[in-house]
Amino acid sequence: MAAVQWRSHGRNYDTELQRCRLEAALVDFGDYHPLKPIMVTDTKTRRGTRKGSTSSSSSSSSSAPPDPLSSMLDGTDPLSMFAAASASETPPMSHSSSTGDLGRRKREKEEEAVGPDFEPWSLKRGEILARFTTTEKLSINLFIGSDRGKATSQGSAVSEKVRTRLEELDDLEEGSQRELLNLSQQDYANRIEELNQSLKEAWSSDQKVKALKIVIQCSKLLSDNSVIQFYPSKFVLITDILDTFGRLVYDRIWTMCSDPRPLPDNFTVEDVNDTAKETCLNWFYKIASIRELLPRLYVEAAILKCNRFLNKSGIQETLPRLTAMVRGIGDPLVAAYARAYLCRVGMEVAPHLKDSLNRNFFDLLGTFRQISSENVRAQLVLQRVEMPEYLTLYSPAISWILQCIAYRAPESLLTEMMERCKKLGNNALLLNSVMRAFRPEFVAARATDFIGMIKDCDEAGFPKHLLFGSLGRSLASADPPESERLTILNEAWKVITKVRSPQDYINCAEIWVEFTCRHFTKREVNTILADIIKHMTPDRAFEDAYPQLQSVIRKILTYFHDFSVLFSMERFLPFLDMFQKDSVRVEVCKSIMEVFIKHQVELTRDPVILNAMLHICKTMHDSVNALTLEDEKRSLALLIIGFIRMVSFSRDFEQQLSFCVEARATFCNLEPVLVQLIHTVNQLAMETRRVMRGNHSRKTAAFVRACAAYSFITIPSLSSIFSRLSLYLLSGQVALANQCLSQADAFLKAAVSILPEVPRSISVEGKLRSSESFLMDFINSFLATLLVIPDHPEHGVLYLVRGLLNMVQDYTWEDNSDAKVRVYISALPLLAAMSQETYLYSIPKVDSNDTLYGGDPKFLSEINKLCETLIGQILDHLKTLGRDEQSTRRQGALAFSLFGVLLAHGDLRNNKLSQLAVNLWNLSHKHGCCETRTSVRTLEFIKHQTQQPDMTHLSDMVQRLTLQSRT
Repeated sequence: MAAVQWRSHGRNYDTELQRCRLEAALVDFGDYHPLKPIMVTDTKTRRGTRKGSTSSSSSSSSSAPPDPLSSMLDGTDPLSMFAAASASETPPMSHSSSTGDLGRRKREKEEEAVGPDFEPWSLKRGEILARFTTTEKLSINLFIGSDRGKATSQGSAVSEKVRTRLEELDDLEEGSQRELLNLSQQDYANRIEELNQSLKEAWSSDQKVKALKIVIQCSKLLSDNSVIQFYPSKFVLITDILDTFGRLVYDRIWTMCSDPRPLPDNFTVEDVNDTAKETCLNWFYKIASIRELLPRLYVEAAILKCNRFLNKSGIQETLPRLTAMVRGIGDPLVAAYARAYLCRVGMEVAPHLKDSLNRNFFDLLGTFRQISSENVRAQLVLQRVEMPEYLTLYSPAISWILQCIAYRAPESLLTEMMERCKKLGNNALLLNSVMRAFRPEFVAARATDFIGMIKDCDEAGFPKHLLFGSLGRSLASADPPESERLTILNEAWKVITKVRSPQDYINCAEIWVEFTCRHFTKREVNTILADIIKHMTPDRAFEDAYPQLQSVIRKILTYFHDFSVLFSMERFLPFLDMFQKDSVRVEVCKSIMEVFIKHQVELTRDPVILNAMLHICKTMHDSVNALTLEDEKRSLALLIIGFIRMVSFSRDFEQQLSFCVEARATFCNLEPVLVQLIHTVNQLAMETRRVMRGNHSRKTAAFVRACAAYSFITIPSLSSIFSRLSLYLLSGQVALANQCLSQADAFLKAAVSILPEVPRSISVEGKLRSSESFLMDFINSFLATLLVIPDHPEHGVLYLVRGLLNMVQDYTWEDNSDAKVRVYISALPLLAAMSQETYLYSIPKVDSNDTLYGGDPKFLSEINKLCETLIGQILDHLKTLGRDEQSTRRQGALAFSLFGVLLAHGDLRNNKLSQLAVNLWNLSHKHGCCETRTSVRTLEFIKHQTQQPDMTHLSDMVQRLTLQSRT
């Protein structure tokens, strides 16, 4: 290998750059300009002319280039062609049929189901079950069916079948039902679910009468209010069974009509066959024979939709009749929920029949006097239920009825409702439901009137703070008149602040915070926060109200995006101190940080903001422990990094560095934050250089050295080896740019010293991957930096290059890896560049080796010796690969890479080096592994180079380079 004498050929980078530039050519565009809009014209072929001859209606110049898209389409729009074709295939519609369709569509639109703005019953169901619970023991009559309900033989007469089924309906003797006592609430719900399943099983086994008996028995349970607190939940459970029954009956009749062709959704009575009508009538007759009012009412309401099969006006006639039947129910609570069920069914099948819904409500108002009757009071005393608690039992029923009435209702209806409330002495329960049912805009416009009505309510039956809570919900969504807003807030808060129960207080206060934030300044919001702290601090009441307190924070952050205003509120940070539970406190801090990052547009140095945000970020950081998930750490780190990026002290660089020092001590457990701080300090050093235009004073020179010291101290604390490597390199480059040569040397030496610590595999997104590619990328970047690094006077020539190559040689690479040799090949261009008189790039104010050595022969000799050593190592490796037939492709690729380096950087006037290049070419093509396209382009490049005056020596070599086929 000693026979190979390396010598780099001289490079004139400026000449090469000029040679590589594109030649400028003058182009006369005339009127054409690429940014000028193209006028597309419609061309039509003339009759009688030869093919391709067209006439144009365009007035534009003929010199303008044609539009390629228009020329391809020949002036015809394909979409228009398809539309015309479909129009020609569609037969014309007669006037009568089009009129009929329009009428039908209009009718369908009127009768269509309610829109998405109507809150469905399914959303209220879970809330009712969770709210109305009991610890009392419950009882239930569980139906046990007999075998007589099974289908009779085919030979039985129709009259016999009818008589038998009527007898079965009357046959509720002993043994057909049994009473289960002392059931818990969960047991009761399970028994009801068993009945629901029994209903489905009876129906699927064609035991229709048994199914009806189950429904009747369940309906009777709604007359039992022995455990009155549980009645709303019982209503929900029982009506689920009624809904199932109604759906089964409707689907059965529908199926009977769908033979042989399916029944359309918008069917009429004429589309229903006689068999289906008879079956439907049979069901209504069976229900009409039920003796007791309540089950008869509920079961008929459940199949109300089936009236569509009998006549057009069936629903319209039946709904008022059922509404009138409710008047026969003596218990006001039972009657209220019966009306709620009628409204439910009515909104599903005929939402346009508002008259029946209104009549239902007005009947309900008439029963309000019964609530205070002797019978009701005696029942409440017996069950030990207070009147306020009893009144809340009506809330779901009244709210649902009012929601149905108020849906898309005019504003005048609210006025009428308010007058009726006044006539009833401003019944608090009714007033509360009215405010929650009607559109917030209607309520907000009459907010002052509602406050007056609330004042006149009797607080004994229904607490006023609940009424103000309902009013506050409307005002949070709609704006009252501007002149009344302060009065409204004052009147509401007079009542809210007197609420003694902390839970009731915060439930109401949390609602009114949004109204305050929406319309007032930080002064009013700060007052409310102070009042909340005053109420929730005693006895640590805040521990039971974290959801409401979090809601308060969210609402404030929704309306206050100026954090200087937010943190200037005296009570904001004390309010945050009420979040004592770690997980909740961190969630609140995260929500504040997210809003800050999203809405803080300008960089800040405001001490109020910085102190508050540092406190919040420290809270998040201190929550990290050994059990914290990596995703959570990453999330917290990103939020803190977002804050750090928004901090800027402008030209006060020393203050910025002091902030980074404080942040490093505060956020030492989150590695991404430390990485960001290092980047921030490096950016600070470069900004100092920009301000000083590269000419540092004594003060700024000391400052950039302090920045370098910050990075040098911080980087070793990082656990990620590649983060350390990249930051050492980057910080070294920054130090070099600021003429801190000893600091740059220290960074690069530290990077070289930790190379042996690089593991052979690393985790990337949870998967183990080889670290070789990452290490190669780093080394190539490191080599590029070494070109401008001047040698240290005490460490000899090329000490950093030698140190890096020694580390590469000693590193434990993967088996069957060529990475070490590829590093050697990558080092050759660096050494060739170092031997030039003037380097390709340099750092201002920094003397690189080209200036220090000035082309000294001893320096060049050292470079050449090092290159010869590297080439020898590479050739030895190629020989080793040649012994293994399976490594021929690797051998060819490495040989071609080395050939490219010799061609670009070696002085091929040297015969031995030229011969080595030819041998490498032949070796790379020996087994046909080299890509032919690359080889051809390489040969073309060499031939092009021979035309240059200083490259004529390549002519002899190119004659010896031949292409070999893969075979």
